[in-house]
Amino acid sequence: MTDPRLGDGLWGALARLPRGSGVIFRHYQLPPAERRALFARIAKVARRRGLVLLRAGAEPMRGERGTHGRHGRGLTTWPVHSRREAIAAMRAGADALLVSPVFPTRSHPGAPLLGPVRFGLLVRGLSVPVIALGGMDTHKARRLKPLGIHGWAAIDGWTR
Repeated sequence: MTDPRLGDGLWGALARLPRGSGVIFRHYQLPPAERRALFARIAKVARRRGLVLLRAGAEPMRGERGTHGRHGRGLTTWPVHSRREAIAAMRAGADALLVSPVFPTRSHPGAPLLGPVRFGLLVRGLSVPVIALGGMDTHKARRLKPLGIHGWAAIDGWTR
């Protein structure tokens, strides 16, 4: 997940992602021209490194391979915070779900947390890949692996 808090750490995070990883471009606060320019820079890195670049936000971007939180062309991921949202997202055609917040996160301070048990109950038996989000890092992802996660996403987890 891109976020202004990453600053120039964004480029190091992109360099560390394994080939085939996804990047969800956010940076909502940027003026449209700056947002398109940053997306183009990230798209160039994504193509070179074999990363799948998805766009969050309303404005389509050249080079996107899909969308997050809305329908568009290509892959569709959907943010999910409850079982009801998960079912609705799957019915709407989501290709993958980003389920959050699993653990405490700076992105949503004070938000109700799922924790591993509620996370496991929420994702049990879902028919699309589940990506854990919220306070994630490699250690926490290993803890959730037995629950069937396809992967994990982070903002701060890439800068530590």
